Amino acid sequence: QVQVAESGGGSVQAGGSLRLSCTASGLSFDDLTMGWFRQAPGKERELVSCISRSGSNIQYGDSVKDRFTISQDSDKNIVYLQMNSLKPEDTGMYYCAADFQGRTVVGGTESVLRTGSYDYWGQGTQVTVSS
Repeated sequence: QVQVAESGGGSVQAGGSLRLSCTASGLSFDDLTMGWFRQAPGKERELVSCISRSGSNIQYGDSVKDRFTISQDSDKNIVYLQMNSLKPEDTGMYYCAADFQGRTVVGGTESVLRTGSYDYWGQGTQVTVSS
């Protein structure tokens, strides 16, 4: 049974940092593209960042480029999202997702943007940034 779980959310002031973690049990990261999405109240879920199976291809949403960094520890099956220079507009529920069936191609394709491209989702972790 595959389980995806996020941790590390919290409340910070603007300009602060948080690091989110995502674990995926039941599958190896060698078989997965991992993505971070977020959803603010009343808005659609959007891609924040994703990383390919090999870890060599990474993609970021335009609003988080140069502030957020995705990385993975394949030995531990953990993917991280380091979030720096946080802004109030970064507030939302952050979800980790895993593509096992190979629907995504990381690196400038729309496949990674679609929530339907991912097979497994975590329950989400809340990030709140105050001004």
